[in-house]
Amino acid sequence: MNINISNANGEPIYLQIANQIKTLILEGKLREGDMLPSMRNLAMELRISFMTTKRAYEELERDGFIESYTGKGSFVKAQNLELFREEQLKQIESLLIEAGDRARKCGITMEELHELLELVNGGE
Repeated sequence: MNINISNANGEPIYLQIANQIKTLILEGKLREGDMLPSMRNLAMELRISFMTTKRAYEELERDGFIESYTGKGSFVKAQNLELFREEQLKQIESLLIEAGDRARKCGITMEELHELLELVNGGE
């Protein structure tokens, strides 16, 4: 599993790990029933604390992406795509609120903001 972490990112390392694993699951690169690396192996591979990987896996389990079994490991859980869509909409809404606030502070109009959104979205 290819996970990239950055200390300059500003996001806690455990969230970077959890978010990248979520992305792999949602893109279908990790499928239902696939076994994840053990927390210790992932920690050694990434050269980070075991507690950090433990926290990432706990986050994934809490969010319903994986199931962990003592002595057996952690596995990708079947996904509720509607739940995922709702989670993504909440995150996008939050980003759009931030973008809208910044635009207002800079005097950017709603029309300019809309044009920018179309531009970054490839004109779709």
